[in-house]
Amino acid sequence: MDRFESMKVFAEVAQLGSFRGAARSLRLSSTAVSRHVSNLEDHLGTQLLVRTTRRLSLTEPGRAYLLRCVALLDDLDELERDVSDASASVRGRLRVTAGVSFAQEQLGTLIPAFVREHPDVEVDLVLSDHHLDLVAERIDLAIRIGQLEDSTMIARRLAPCRHVVCASPEYLERHAPPRAPAELAAHDCILDTNQPRQWWLRGPEGESSHAVRGRYLVNSAHAARDAAMAGVGLAYLPTFVAGPQLARGELVRVLGGYDARSLQLVAVYAHNRHLRGSVRALVDFLAARFGPEPPWDAGPDESSRDPAPTSDFAGRTAHAGKRAL
Repeated sequence: MDRFESMKVFAEVAQLGSFRGAARSLRLSSTAVSRHVSNLEDHLGTQLLVRTTRRLSLTEPGRAYLLRCVALLDDLDELERDVSDASASVRGRLRVTAGVSFAQEQLGTLIPAFVREHPDVEVDLVLSDHHLDLVAERIDLAIRIGQLEDSTMIARRLAPCRHVVCASPEYLERHAPPRAPAELAAHDCILDTNQPRQWWLRGPEGESSHAVRGRYLVNSAHAARDAAMAGVGLAYLPTFVAGPQLARGELVRVLGGYDARSLQLVAVYAHNRHLRGSVRALVDFLAARFGPEPPWDAGPDESSRDPAPTSDFAGRTAHAGKRAL
């Protein structure tokens, strides 16, 4: 059997977690799928998958091989795409998921612009504050925020995701602004239940977490921002939501000598060869419009910016953080 074909079959089995699912996806018989994997294991001289009646799991050699296998197959796909008609590959249906707040604030005009630019592409945008299973939900691309963790998914960094502690001028007229993180305990804080109850800040003494309390809990960064503008209390907000209000002075950053923990906005996608051209086009489109200094961070408050690497990457990621913003 062709070794590259066996690698494709193995990658599909590993990512779907099922021989039967891989057979359906690849339009092969279950026997053929099993034979491909067995032949690959025989060739490598090691077991890649542990098969039981209830589950399928990767061995340690299998996990390492899958990473290299996916990268190699991606390179092969890219090579084939480069020597074919690139415009013809940017077509078909793209199912994309993103967190509600980020999508409403930043994708509402960008995705329609992408659709206008590529008339042969159809986009199905699914907004969810929970991480959807990309394979089970047939998601081609997920826009996620968090700290990167290991996975067999492929990821590309799009932009830094910075946070600030802020409040309305009216609130700060009634309450002296905190000068150190320990003083947060004396303030009403607006609690976004999508985020931890502890706010992470980095200052001269290093990084530390600080428990906060408040009488208003919401599960939306937009609602937390609106409550802060109404003078309810301090809020710990992503700048992609609060950037315009900070620039206009409707919100004021406090604890200016302390930086909130910087996360990353990443595009995450499975090894999907059928829509790869369209996925790549959308990722490139978003990366060109975000970058290391995204437009939502433009404004007078330069001190809220943290340095961020500018290079993109392909690697392992999934389930970055508790939820998507």
